[in-house]
Amino acid sequence: MGVAEDLKKRIDEIVDSNKDMAKKLVNLFEEQIEELTRRLGPKKNEDILASLFAGCAKERGKMPMLGEVFPKIETQTTHGPISIPEDLKGKWSVLFSHPADFTPVCTTEFVAFQKRKEEFDRLNTRLIGLSIDQVFSHIKWIEWIKEKLDIEIEFPIVAATDTIAAELGMVHPKKGTNTVRAVFILDPEAVVRTILYYPQEIGRNIDEILRALKALQKSDEEGVATPANWPKNELIGDRVIVPPAADIKTADERVKKYECFDWWFCHKEG
Repeated sequence: MGVAEDLKKRIDEIVDSNKDMAKKLVNLFEEQIEELTRRLGPKKNEDILASLFAGCAKERGKMPMLGEVFPKIETQTTHGPISIPEDLKGKWSVLFSHPADFTPVCTTEFVAFQKRKEEFDRLNTRLIGLSIDQVFSHIKWIEWIKEKLDIEIEFPIVAATDTIAAELGMVHPKKGTNTVRAVFILDPEAVVRTILYYPQEIGRNIDEILRALKALQKSDEEGVATPANWPKNELIGDRVIVPPAADIKTADERVKKYECFDWWFCHKEG
């Protein structure tokens, strides 16, 4: 048998093996559906699917998702104990994780957040740092920042356990046990509105986090959307986008009421 024929035979074997695996997965899924149907009785298909998704949600643990209330956490911070999400309600929050205390990139980020704290305050927003370092490490680190850089870190830093960090989706493959640079923007109901992830080797752009926060608040207040690079968009500048019409009558009215490129792309002053 030649090399080409041998290679073709091996490829065929792999394909056949994958077909067999696919059949096994389909059969397993069908068995699970049948078992759910038996347990749930005469319920609609959507009820069965809802049960499946609920099971998936349970499996993924506490990992936050957009539109969900932030998972329950009770732990210690540099400002005392904290109970999330209860203690976060009533104001917007930016919860951000960092890989480790006493590291250069993280130090620059904390200084950058602190330099903009007054602006976050004006937006009714609290800042909360987080890593798996212990509170005594956080305290010593912010003392070092105060002593060496003359910057006083005024926001709390959460001391998370490895388990909490993993469940919140802050520990990623091939990044060790340290947390990646995750950012969660929460509204006054502690609902997750934005999630950002940065690798350990890249520091965050704090101005972009501020921009996203301002855009969320603008969207909530006026029922609008914001364009790319808002408030410096290449097409409409600092204007905001009117939600597309849902019927013919509204589509006709939109082009008369607003400036539009077309009925589905109208904008106004923000």
